[in-house]
Amino acid sequence: MDLTPANSIRVYADTSVFGGYFDAVFEEASRAFFHMVKAAEYKLVVSSVVSDELLDAPQKVWNLFVEMADYIDVVEINQAALLLQSAYLDAHIVGPRWDADALHVAIASVSSCRAIVSWNCKHIVNFRRIPLYNGINMVHGYTSIGIHTPEEMLAYEDEE
Repeated sequence: MDLTPANSIRVYADTSVFGGYFDAVFEEASRAFFHMVKAAEYKLVVSSVVSDELLDAPQKVWNLFVEMADYIDVVEINQAALLLQSAYLDAHIVGPRWDADALHVAIASVSSCRAIVSWNCKHIVNFRRIPLYNGINMVHGYTSIGIHTPEEMLAYEDEE
């Protein structure tokens, strides 16, 4: 059962966001992000890459994923995502060892997500890589995608 309105902003979350929920460094922002998902500010999107990676995670991380199931849109890994992933790898945005990271970005891009959130600041949320991902997206007919940490996705009330 989908509990979010149709006009919610589609945001893909990679595996690190689920793990961040239980990590002292990332806990506050990760929990706030998931709260925003539950409040229907974002429509959470994941793929089987996330669920497959979470199979090796601690039980509490897997339980969080299961708990969020009603708020998640699971998208397929399709040919368009695989072609875009290949383009990222061919452009050496990341090396072949990090092909799953490229696949996360590709799936988010072809699935009409406005953003991807991740705590992976080496291969995904990276100042040098973000324009490269978006350049390849544009060459292949996709729009640019916001690539952020969960903390950057939080809404802050204006201070008077």
